[in-house]
Amino acid sequence: MPVEILMPALSPTMEKGNLAKWLKKEGDKVAPGDVIAEIETDKATMEVEAIDEGTLAKILVPEGTADVPVNQLIAVLATEGEDVKAVAAAGGGAAPAKAEAPTEAPKAEAAPAEAPKTGAPKTETPEAPKAEAHAAAPAPAAASGERVFASPLARRLAKDKGVDLSGVKGSGPHGRIVAADVETAPARGAAKAAPAAAPASAPAPASAPAAAPVSNSALLEQVKAYYEPGTYEEVPLDGMRRVIAQRMAEARQTVPTFYLTVDCDVDALLRLREELNKAAPEKDGKAAYKLSVNDFVIKAYALAFQQVPDANQVWGGDRYLKLKHSDIGVAVAIDGGKGLLTPIIRKAETKTLSAISNETRELANRARNKKLAPGEYQGGSSAISNLGMFGIKDFTAIINPPHATILAVGASEQRAVVKKGELAVATVMTVTISCDHRVMDGAMGAQLIGAFKQIIEKPMSMLV
Repeated sequence: MPVEILMPALSPTMEKGNLAKWLKKEGDKVAPGDVIAEIETDKATMEVEAIDEGTLAKILVPEGTADVPVNQLIAVLATEGEDVKAVAAAGGGAAPAKAEAPTEAPKAEAAPAEAPKTGAPKTETPEAPKAEAHAAAPAPAAASGERVFASPLARRLAKDKGVDLSGVKGSGPHGRIVAADVETAPARGAAKAAPAAAPASAPAPASAPAAAPVSNSALLEQVKAYYEPGTYEEVPLDGMRRVIAQRMAEARQTVPTFYLTVDCDVDALLRLREELNKAAPEKDGKAAYKLSVNDFVIKAYALAFQQVPDANQVWGGDRYLKLKHSDIGVAVAIDGGKGLLTPIIRKAETKTLSAISNETRELANRARNKKLAPGEYQGGSSAISNLGMFGIKDFTAIINPPHATILAVGASEQRAVVKKGELAVATVMTVTISCDHRVMDGAMGAQLIGAFKQIIEKPMSMLV
C-alpha cells in the first residue's frame, strides 16, 4: 500500500513551513531514519526523517516552495512489491480507498425543503446523516492489522505520553494521526470511561454578530493610501516575523501584566568578572571562557527562582505548572531585524558561569543561523531580554506565554548615588521584571526581583 508523506508539524505551533530542499530524488530507496528533506519553519531549519521503507515514487511539492500547510501531501512512497511507476502516476490518489470520505451522500434520507411562498420551484437539499459520515472515518489500525499512519511529531508525543497509537483515531488527511489527536488520547492503562451524554438544554439566545475584522489586504490598502506612491517599499513578512507579530499581539491582549523595577549596584560584579577572565586557562591558544555581564545575569536569575520556588511557575490555562529547575531563555536578535529566538539554558542554577557563557555563545550562534532544534527554544521557566549593549537604560519586555515572567536588563552605567548618607559614584544596572498577574501577585514578584538584586550585588555567592 503506498505511503503518503505529509508536511510534518515540527513544533506544536507550526501551521506552515517552507520546503527548502529534497535530499532524496524520485526513484531513490528510502529506509526509516533516512533524512529525506529540509523544512524551514518560522524559527529553524529542520531535517525530516522517513518513518517507512520504500521507494520515493513521486514528489508533489518541489523544493523551494514556501508556506506549505502542515499535513499537505508532499510526496508518495511506494512500498516493497509495488509498481513504482503506477504509484507515481496515481500521485495524490495513491491513498487507500477506505481512508477517503464518501463522495455521495444518501439521497433517500433527505427531506425536501419547503418551497418558499414567493412561488419559486421546490428544491431538494440532500444531507448525509451524521451517523453515515462518522462510519466513513477510518478504523484504528489495531482493528485492521495495518500500519499506523502518524506524523513524526505525533509519534514523539505518543512516546513521551505513553500513548498507544494503534488505538488513536486520526483526524488528519486520510485518517493520519496528528499531534492534537495524541494530546487528547489517554495514556496506556488509563481508564476508558465513556463520556456522559450532555444534558439537553434550551438553545442559547443568539448574540449580536461581532464586527468583521479588517483583512490584511484591506488594511494594507488603507495604510498605503496615506503615502504617495513611489515613496515607500513593501517588505512582506517572513514566517518568523509573522509568528512574532501574532504571538506578541496575543500576549498583550490576554496576559494581565504588571512591572517591577530595581537598580542594581554592579561594581562588585564587574571586579569579579575581570578577575575571573584574567584567570581563565588557555585552550588551543585561546581563553577557555570569557564571561560577560549577561552570564552573571543568567546565573543570578536562575538562583533567584530557586530561592523563590513559588515564582517558578508557568500558565497552564486552568492550573499552574510548578517547575523544579531554572530553565532560562536568552533572547537573541536575528541579523537584519528578522526577529528573535530564545534558546534556553537548561538547569542554569546547576551550571558554572563558564559553562553558561560557552553554552550561551554556542546556542546564540546557531540561533542566528536558524539551526536550533525545537527542544532548544521551547518551554523554560522565564526569559531574559538584554538591551544594555545598545545603551538602553531601562525598558519593559513582553512576556512570551506560557512563561509568567520576563526580565528586561538595561545598560550598566555610572550614576550618582547616596551611600551611608554621602554622595558617591556607582555603576548601576536597571532591571525590570514583567509578571503575569494570573500566576503571581505583586508581593511574590517583589520577592523574586529582590532575590535577583541581592545575588547580583553579591556575586561571590554564584561561585559556591
